[in-house]
Amino acid sequence: MVRHIIILDIVGLESNHLNSNLIPNIAGLANEGVTFKMEPVFPTVTCTVQASLLSGHYPNQHGIISNGLYDKANYAVSFWEQSNSLVQAERIWDIAKRQNNSSFKTAVLFGQNTMYSKSDIVITPRPLHMEDGIVMWCYSKPVGYYETLKRKYGEFNLATYWGPLASYKSSNWIIQAACDTLENERPNLMFSYIPHIDYSAQRFGKNSKEVREDLKRADELVGGVMQKTIDLGIKDDTQFVIFSEYGFNDVLYHIPLNRKLRDAGLLSVRTINDKEYIDFEFSKAFAMVDHQIAHVYIKDVSAEQIKRVLEKIDGVDRVLSVEDMKTLKINHERTGDLIAVANKDAWFSYYWWYENEKAPNFARAVDIHRKPGYDPAELFIDQNTKSIPLNPNRIRASHGRPPNRATEEGLAVYVSNQKSDISRNSQGIVGCVDIGNYLINLVS
Repeated sequence: MVRHIIILDIVGLESNHLNSNLIPNIAGLANEGVTFKMEPVFPTVTCTVQASLLSGHYPNQHGIISNGLYDKANYAVSFWEQSNSLVQAERIWDIAKRQNNSSFKTAVLFGQNTMYSKSDIVITPRPLHMEDGIVMWCYSKPVGYYETLKRKYGEFNLATYWGPLASYKSSNWIIQAACDTLENERPNLMFSYIPHIDYSAQRFGKNSKEVREDLKRADELVGGVMQKTIDLGIKDDTQFVIFSEYGFNDVLYHIPLNRKLRDAGLLSVRTINDKEYIDFEFSKAFAMVDHQIAHVYIKDVSAEQIKRVLEKIDGVDRVLSVEDMKTLKINHERTGDLIAVANKDAWFSYYWWYENEKAPNFARAVDIHRKPGYDPAELFIDQNTKSIPLNPNRIRASHGRPPNRATEEGLAVYVSNQKSDISRNSQGIVGCVDIGNYLINLVS
């Protein structure tokens, strides 16, 4: 009987890796149970896919339409906000707590949008921005849980989680915390995030030697969790569920979509202390870019006019209309009036300035909350200026486009040591929403 469900989200893991001899522990779990190719929801980005996997709903229901959100009332873009309330659907731990008695314990380690959630145990990065610098801190529940782990394993270094120093060290700390949680809290359901393959894929490409090395490291971490269940005597009572969120596309170039909209006279800027900022109030169109997709918000002009402009931009593969959004189940009040999709070998940068001297100061910093778009250039450093380079051409892989079952573009993977009764198509591909509903049934 399964008494413990351990969910490991390994970003960048793909089905073909199971036959690579790089991940024997993960492949062993698949041989013991099942593995399927998994079709993510659109857009294939972290926050959106996680929300669907953990709620069993599409973005038009849970409302996480990308890694960022645009507040139309306050003319403000925010990326990587962590509040649980942003997800407009119950997730697996909510349902587990509602349907089971209080003895059913849940833990969520470094999941997106989990701050203030109903899980018994929560850890999520929440650095404090002070006048004299940043305090590396994690929100946790129970209060003080992070501090307890910090005394054992040291501070969680946010610089290893994102930025030029992002590395395997972040995943290692998270899995140390996961093993400690298993030993001392024995949750019936535990979710943990293993992010580091994502960094090497974006820096070096999906088939790079760096990705192969990081796959080995991820497998070692999984092996450590497996060994912990043996040491605790709960292995036979434990179901492992391993999935990734999306498959990568190797990319060759970027498209500065807001600069293109500015060229067309549609995006306005304000100059403050010789730096240019998007004027959201008076722009007729601007793009909230996220990897290979962009939500385009429109004001006082027709969507058809903006669509024609976008379709003429080199590197834009297609522009999704409202009807297209309904088909992809991304139609939500938070969604852009249009969604632009980049070519498979391209991605969207958020830049709008023509001269680098006019770029806001945050452009050269790791500043994930103030930039009105995702910026993978933050994974690099300009050795001359000791700052983030304004050179997006160093990016080697991206994601976000609609997944394609026929070509298998964008597909992720599902692995479990238990046989899983999940509906799948004739190709053996499962949808991530179906996986979400399967997980909900497990805890119900």
